[in-house]
Amino acid sequence: MNTLTLNPGRLFALGRSELTLLIRNRAALSVALMMPLVMVFVLRSSLGEFELDGGAAAIGEATLTGGIGMVLVLVVYMNLVSAYVARREELVLKRLRTGEANDLEILAGSALPAAALALLQVVVLTVAGAAALDVRTPQNPLLLVAAVLAGIVLLAGLSAVTSAFTRNVESAGLTTLPLFLITSVGSGLFVPLETLPDKLASVCELLPLTGVMTMVRAGWLGTADAGGAGGAGDLTTAAVVTLAWIVIAVFAVQRWFRWEPRR
Repeated sequence: MNTLTLNPGRLFALGRSELTLLIRNRAALSVALMMPLVMVFVLRSSLGEFELDGGAAAIGEATLTGGIGMVLVLVVYMNLVSAYVARREELVLKRLRTGEANDLEILAGSALPAAALALLQVVVLTVAGAAALDVRTPQNPLLLVAAVLAGIVLLAGLSAVTSAFTRNVESAGLTTLPLFLITSVGSGLFVPLETLPDKLASVCELLPLTGVMTMVRAGWLGTADAGGAGGAGDLTTAAVVTLAWIVIAVFAVQRWFRWEPRR
């Protein structure tokens, strides 16, 4: 991969082009807009089966923090895998590499619309969801924002890695399924980690999105009120795990990302 500098002009031009393509693809846009909302209702039903300290308020907060995770997975990860594969198969990525844009600008520019859409949905989910479920708003919004941004960067990288092993857009649903299922169960989106056996929970703490979700929950609950997920030690571990996965994703992209169709 060539130089890692970013030119804002080229970056936003690429992002604008990708946004135009996303808007024209009604199927992809509908999934990105509607699926997270549907999954929030599924989360609400799933979490209602568990007895959480705090009663209905705790279930509401778990629903919204889990919903933020679903937005990141569905809008950023799954949407971007399809986008990268489609642009590769259409030779768009190959043509872009012959121009002035460097590799990082091409990848980041392609990810901008998904990132912006995810941020918008997180804001709507935070404001409207908190009002609808009658729960308190985030107690540490800066930590919540940092966690969401870290999640976007991580999942954008993982989507680029996954695209390298995805032959076409039609098979993207299969190649993204493992991370979706592992994250949904093991990172605390559908099943609270505290309900899992201790050894299994310790393993799940090392999954790609678990660190991000730990910081999301701590940002919503406030570090003083987040219990086991919000102590300084747990947050440090979550940040280190997240950073480690970002480094792994960057290395994997440099090593395996494909810019041209398979021959």
